[in-house]
Amino acid sequence: MKCEQISEHIWSLKVWMVIPITVWVVVEADGVTLVDAGVPWMAKGILKFLEQVNAGPLKRILLTHGHFDHVGAVKAILQRYPVPVYAHGVEIPYLEGAVAYPRRKKAEQTLAAGIAQPLAEDAEGALEALESLQPYFTPGHSPGHVVFYHPQDEVLLTGDLFTSKRGKLNRPMPMFSSDMGEALRSSAIVEQLKPKRLEVCHGGPVFHPADHYEEYINTFSAKYATPSRVLK
Repeated sequence: MKCEQISEHIWSLKVWMVIPITVWVVVEADGVTLVDAGVPWMAKGILKFLEQVNAGPLKRILLTHGHFDHVGAVKAILQRYPVPVYAHGVEIPYLEGAVAYPRRKKAEQTLAAGIAQPLAEDAEGALEALESLQPYFTPGHSPGHVVFYHPQDEVLLTGDLFTSKRGKLNRPMPMFSSDMGEALRSSAIVEQLKPKRLEVCHGGPVFHPADHYEEYINTFSAKYATPSRVLK
């Protein structure tokens, strides 16, 4: 497992399984937050790193979505750290196996029922911050996909909203995406936030992604029948 400090408060933990799989550890005032949990065999490396980083106990696990390669180590980690696990409320029925993901023939439980609890929303329906991270609802790759922004470090953790290619934004994997047009519309979060660094699960970082967001959306919008300008 490759462990790299990517900003003042954030570390990336990456393994390769044909493609890279990345999770993130965020150092908080009260301990540590884990964003995504990779595949099951990453659990040992994640737990080892949490001890080595010496930033306090794990306090919470945040999930960008419920696909198997983002929740695989949750069960083993909870045996060591019985902390709350959060996902978007829209995503929970899918990851619990109550409903099949769009474009899938069968429902598949990736996390046992009752483990994940919904991210809190304010009176207007916006997702509330958890310590240093602000979640944003970005459906498309999955129905309840979210991204997490660290305003102080100006880093956006995007799960599978994007992949990356040669340091630029690339589309999420079509065969695993519920609605590619919706994913492209959700990508407007890049123009809204203008992070300095964008992280994806399957690929390398993208620096100043808003600088080439137009190129990204123009490349893929025609193919997926999405307007070239998706941000009002």
